[in-house]
Amino acid sequence: MKKMIYSMLGAGLLCLSSCGGQTQQSQPAAANEADSTNQVIETIMARRSVRKYLPQPVNRDTMQVILNCGINAPNGQNKQSWAIRVVDNPEFINGLTEVYKKANPKVADDPNFRNMFRNAPTVVFIANDTAYDFSQVDCGLLGENMILSAWSMGIGSCCLGGPIRFMKTDPGAAEYLKRLNIPEGYDLLYCIAFGYPDESPAAKPRDASKVMFVE
Repeated sequence: MKKMIYSMLGAGLLCLSSCGGQTQQSQPAAANEADSTNQVIETIMARRSVRKYLPQPVNRDTMQVILNCGINAPNGQNKQSWAIRVVDNPEFINGLTEVYKKANPKVADDPNFRNMFRNAPTVVFIANDTAYDFSQVDCGLLGENMILSAWSMGIGSCCLGGPIRFMKTDPGAAEYLKRLNIPEGYDLLYCIAFGYPDESPAAKPRDASKVMFVE
């Protein structure tokens, strides 16, 4: 685990210098398929969805780097058709979790269950502008930038849809949804849990047959 995180920290230095929207003075060299030192490729291939986290929170300075990488994602017509809300307040996360436990009492049977976001200490909520038909694509690109930049700095993440469905349908969660202050015309789409990994999940197989070159 330590070896993995130290490897990712090197890529994190690259992220810190490149996610602030600054103009690059030189073009990157073409990627060599056999070059395993490419930090971007290493980060992409090493990334895993993390569902177990250490209790220590991600500090806001680090989260700000991750968020800056997110909003520098490509997006249609530069509409930036997203709204982002970051929650690292235990009162919010734990209070909403109590509402969730009342509706799903069996989750309390798990002695390791602490909150409904895979026990992550930080959650980023992402909403899309429903007036723009490609806004969901933009929000997906935003999330991927955040996930990869986080991983490069030793921070795990997991995209979650279940908590959003719960917040939008359970009356008890209405006050928490309101506290997110999502702009009118935007729809809460998904959330991402962030935290320091407490597991090292293995890679799941990918189906390469789904990729084809068209002549």
